[in-house]
Amino acid sequence: QVQLVESGGGSVQAGGSLRLSCAASGYSYRSNCMAWFRQAPGREREGVAAIYTGGGSTSYADSVKGRFTISQDNAKNTVYLQMNSLKPEDTAIYYCASERGPCPQSPRDLVTSKPYFGYWGQGTQVTVSS
Repeated sequence: QVQLVESGGGSVQAGGSLRLSCAASGYSYRSNCMAWFRQAPGREREGVAAIYTGGGSTSYADSVKGRFTISQDNAKNTVYLQMNSLKPEDTAIYYCASERGPCPQSPRDLVTSKPYFGYWGQGTQVTVSS
């Protein structure tokens, strides 16, 4: 059974940093797209960062490029999202997602790629205060 377990959310002031973790289990971790999505109240769930576990290539939404970094530890089957220079508009529930195959490459495709992913974590809250 596929499991994605997120951790690392919390509350921080604007300009601060947080690191989210997503531990994957129950399936072959190789050659998958692992991604982070977020959903703010009243808004659609949007992709913010993705990494292909087979080669490490990454893609980012324009809204987080230069501030967020996605990375992986293959030995731990874990993906991370380092979030720096956080803004109040980054406040949302952040979800880890996974699917076999390549990742959406363009920022536009990544943002709207929710239907592509079949496996989801339970989400972790990130709150950024001004």
